[in-house]
Amino acid sequence: MKTSAELREQEKPPASPRANGPGRLGHARGRGPDALRGGAAGPGRVSTGELRERKMAPHGPGSLTTLVRWAAALLLALGVERALALPEICTQCPGSVQNLSKVALYCKTTRELMLHARCCLNQKGTILGLDLQNCSLEDPGPNFHQAYTTVIIDLQANPLKGDLANTFHGFTQLQTLILPQDVNCPGGINAWNTITSYIDNQICQGQKNLCNNTGNPEMCPENGSCVPDGPGLLQCVCADGFHGYKCMRQGSFSLLMFFGILGSTTLSISILLWGTQRRKAKTS
Repeated sequence: MKTSAELREQEKPPASPRANGPGRLGHARGRGPDALRGGAAGPGRVSTGELRERKMAPHGPGSLTTLVRWAAALLLALGVERALALPEICTQCPGSVQNLSKVALYCKTTRELMLHARCCLNQKGTILGLDLQNCSLEDPGPNFHQAYTTVIIDLQANPLKGDLANTFHGFTQLQTLILPQDVNCPGGINAWNTITSYIDNQICQGQKNLCNNTGNPEMCPENGSCVPDGPGLLQCVCADGFHGYKCMRQGSFSLLMFFGILGSTTLSISILLWGTQRRKAKTS
């Protein structure tokens, strides 16, 4: 007969070989926590520590490609910003060109033109149309000459003051000028093919070439020629090889003689002043 102690020993479950054996747990303890999670590190297997290091390490070719893309995007942004840099006259008045204005119509019906702020520009950034209507302008402003390449200009609904005759120097391409009703077209009827007056504006259309219409052939000297310089304006330009008053001097302008005379005169005045100041210093 077995005693009660022997019976209790018999009822106990057998010990697990994993927990007691020489074991796997003993070997796992020797290899550290990575061995417990992922097993022994061997060929073809990666421990958790190595995997973490690989995730933190930057990818060589990939990171270089990313940097190149960021640099290209930055250069593109700078190029677009530079391309969109407008002349000051285009942003002189807030807002943009009205859709029903003649400048907008001209820009939309002409190929390769685009509207930016108050200007109509070609692909090279040249101003071909300018709409400054209703901008409370008493005069076109100091930046107005930036638009000398324009074909059409709208200045209606502005309290313009003074004579605009000399405002359009160099505007030789201007063909349509829209002004307030009480402002005269520069140059008058002799400078335009048609001048049409409406209730709220006045339109000057078709700039004339005064050099062809003038009745005085002796306006320019013999060695000069007449050149248009804007509506109602012209200038005389000397022919090649001539210069000076009334283009009467022939040959190129002598820079050597000019600077020689200027230099000798300056030196003589400097010596004279130095001598007088030295004499005053001795007497004092």
